[in-house]
Amino acid sequence: MIAVPTPADGAGIHAITHATVVFNQEEKECVDELWDEYQAQGADKSGYYFLVDKDAGRVLGYACYGPRALTDRTYDLYWIAVDPNARGGGIGKRLLAATEQAVRELGGRILVVETSGMEKYAPTRGFYAATGYLLEATLKDFYKDGDDLVIYTKRL
Repeated sequence: MIAVPTPADGAGIHAITHATVVFNQEEKECVDELWDEYQAQGADKSGYYFLVDKDAGRVLGYACYGPRALTDRTYDLYWIAVDPNARGGGIGKRLLAATEQAVRELGGRILVVETSGMEKYAPTRGFYAATGYLLEATLKDFYKDGDDLVIYTKRL
């Protein structure tokens, strides 16, 4: 079931983040920081919104999104992750659809996704392409040599 997370869901979000092998340590720490800001300030003030997919109280996946500064109703999908033991069951698609709906309800018109061009992110890029996202740009060597920034968008 997709829901707005409670403070108790933070442990599940943290566990999924740290079990996700494609995230490096800096990325894992970033998710933790965004969760802390969300908890301390709330979504509207922090600019970070979270959704979780839970079953019997257990967090199976999460999404984090928020408005992009200096734009007209453009939102970023910052993170989406699924428990490695629960992949392949449609959790990511449900979370993405729920995020898109939440952004629409907030008045959003475009959702932007930025990901890596590294080979280990090929399934991630395939996921966005399969869910209707348009490949807008690739910035070579953006993150570091050999790690491109790949940008997808979807008009809502």
